[in-house]
Amino acid sequence: MKTIAVYGASGTQIDEKYFDNARRLGTLMAENGMRLVNGAGNMGLMKASADACLDAGGQAVGVIPQFMVEQNWHHQGMTELIVTKDMHERKATMAQMADGCVALPGGCGTFEELLEVLTWKQLGLYLGPIVIMNVDGYYDPLIEMLQRAADDKFMRQLHLKTFCVATTAEEAIHLLQTTPKWNPEVGRYEDR
Repeated sequence: MKTIAVYGASGTQIDEKYFDNARRLGTLMAENGMRLVNGAGNMGLMKASADACLDAGGQAVGVIPQFMVEQNWHHQGMTELIVTKDMHERKATMAQMADGCVALPGGCGTFEELLEVLTWKQLGLYLGPIVIMNVDGYYDPLIEMLQRAADDKFMRQLHLKTFCVATTAEEAIHLLQTTPKWNPEVGRYEDR
């Protein structure tokens, strides 16, 4: 079973289209035998994707720092709950568990998780596929910024290949299933 880290918003005041997409992703992950791992939040897209995965018979593992558990911010219906000492350990644990990552729309926390795993991939510390879920063009400005960074030589052009962009949950699942591991030595994906 492949384990996929799903990053996403914990907010509840966002448009329903984002919830629909998160639920669809969770359902498809279960149907395709993928185990979901996320930040164990009990609200927002984190909860929506985990609940959908669980409702479809899948497994959902939550990774959350102790201080959040003490605030009762954790999803209490996860298949497994891993409690960490802090946020840094939480992110590292999720990435170590993950065979691939999907970034749903979100705010600063989601951006930070996505950019950190992209950096790790550039450095050869993480090799699995990274899929940006660009629902309704949400991530267009970030994708444009990454292109600008490469154009202005703040990052290498080949690093634009370290991530894939999907507009639907179906496309995200396909990319997770078909994108080979990244080979940082040669700056390309390994041949299958």
